[in-house]
Amino acid sequence: MKDSYFSTTGSSEDMLPLDPVTVLLSIVTCIFLATVMYKQKERVHPNYPPGPKPWPIIGNILNLDVQKPYLSFQELAKTYGPVYSIKIGVQEMVVLSGYDVVKEALVNRAEMFTDRPNIPVFIDYSKGYGIVFSNGHNWKAMRRFTLSTLRDYGMGTRAIEENINEEANYLIKIFRSYKGEPFDNTMIMNTAVCNIIVSMLFGHRFDYDDQKLHRLLKLVMELAMIAGSPMALVSY
Repeated sequence: MKDSYFSTTGSSEDMLPLDPVTVLLSIVTCIFLATVMYKQKERVHPNYPPGPKPWPIIGNILNLDVQKPYLSFQELAKTYGPVYSIKIGVQEMVVLSGYDVVKEALVNRAEMFTDRPNIPVFIDYSKGYGIVFSNGHNWKAMRRFTLSTLRDYGMGTRAIEENINEEANYLIKIFRSYKGEPFDNTMIMNTAVCNIIVSMLFGHRFDYDDQKLHRLLKLVMELAMIAGSPMALVSY
């Protein structure tokens, strides 16, 4: 009888574990999910643009093609208009789609769109400095310094015009070498732009078949693709 009693008691304890850590984690998880779902119903501004309904935590990531997110943005613009909202993770974003809307925002109302979001991967990489990833006062100071320095190197003068015309002649020769056959001009155009910048800064240019230059340009393009991916834009 004693063996049977202890056996029954032991099995009941195995069936009903009351680990305090498990209970605490369950409560915290439920509170977190409830908070996220409640905040999703709130809108910061009554004129907040429409957009697809986000999922808890992951937002609208399932609405995007991770490999080609720009195609997803174009499809969403057809449904919600040229100005719409999405969420990447818990980060709310407003998307501008189309030449006229982007020009209105970045040219006609440039001062209103000078700030940039605080994206963790960029903050860890740049520490808030630089012309590309900086923000606010740092960005304005770096912009003034950059424009002043580029003018010293010939930007906006006759010298840079001559460099552009010279590179255009090399570019025409490359195009003619294909004799009307179709070809991918991505690397060719990137090389042409790079040569104009390099000739302005260092006084020489690269050949269009320079393998070291090709590797550097491919790394820059890969970095741009990674930086523009939905997972890199998630703010935490």
